[in-house]
Amino acid sequence: MKFGVIVFPGSNCDHDCHDVVKHVLKQPVEYIWHQETTLDHLDCLILPGGFSYGDYLRCGAIARFSPIMENVKKFADRGGLVIGICNGFQVLTEAGLLPGALKRNNNLHFICKHVTIRVENDQTPFTNQLVNKQALNVPIAHGEGNYTCDKATLSELKRNKQIVFTYQGENPNGSIDSIAGICNKKRNVLGMMPHPERASESLLGSEDGLLIFKSIINAKN
Repeated sequence: MKFGVIVFPGSNCDHDCHDVVKHVLKQPVEYIWHQETTLDHLDCLILPGGFSYGDYLRCGAIARFSPIMENVKKFADRGGLVIGICNGFQVLTEAGLLPGALKRNNNLHFICKHVTIRVENDQTPFTNQLVNKQALNVPIAHGEGNYTCDKATLSELKRNKQIVFTYQGENPNGSIDSIAGICNKKRNVLGMMPHPERASESLLGSEDGLLIFKSIINAKN
């Protein structure tokens, strides 16, 4: 299975994602500069965390216009797997690949710590190695991770079972219904604020995030 890690100016978790795929999962992976447009040879795209374009305007608002994003949309339309982590989640909402938006944390502070998230849908390519209600210990690191959407969108997310992860024990950023991650209706695009790549080795304090990447590989086998 071939992964591609998209690199925007200001990405800073691209190497983390690349390292997990290459050295932990032992899968082929390459960096994809944001000005490139060829994605047909890939099976899964990772939009990593960071501060794309310095987070000017809104987080992800400028990255949404990068040359590669039109092809990311086409890639997703063809059924390719796309996972956006933290800033990558923000880019996916700005690009219209996922509904809703991410705004400033309720306490207006950057939050960096481990949290507990719960699996709400184990029937996606990103959660097939997990079970519903399973708890995962993964870190967050963001200043604008407060997921929001209107009532109609929230109702649709619930009806279609598009809410994939929720925060448990505490809602660290004020996200509506404690949402930590959602997918699109086709289930092939996932956006999540927590960082599974930072919880993929025991040395980092948790290996729970590795199950998300293993699910991606299993979905394509």
